[in-house]
Amino acid sequence: MIHSEPDQPRSNHPKSTKRHHVEAKAFIEKTVTENPVVLFMKGTAQFPQCGFSGRAVQLLKSCGVRNLVTVNVLEDDEVRQAIKDYSNWPTVPQLYIQGEFVGGSDSMYEMFESGELQKLVPAQAQAS
Repeated sequence: MIHSEPDQPRSNHPKSTKRHHVEAKAFIEKTVTENPVVLFMKGTAQFPQCGFSGRAVQLLKSCGVRNLVTVNVLEDDEVRQAIKDYSNWPTVPQLYIQGEFVGGSDSMYEMFESGELQKLVPAQAQAS
């Protein structure tokens, strides 16, 4: 379900669809290139299903992100594995800004503390 209202994370990932690995990689590529801020996470922004994912959402909110696209990797094992292959990063959550892989929860925290994460957030992802 895609939510377009401000302050509401959007998901481009239908729950009932299973993708093959190649299709999952294509889905990932399309999602990260068409949306300014994308977080692949366990659970949703409203209900994170791991502490690291919850922390990542809170960091993005603290940076003023209001137009966040989230993908719940627990909904599709192919996407869960494909995102790790796509980024060559072994864990989730994974943050993408303007199509570029930023890092996981620990990297996000370090970047937030230094002020670097706030500078990366594009204006179109922030509240108007």
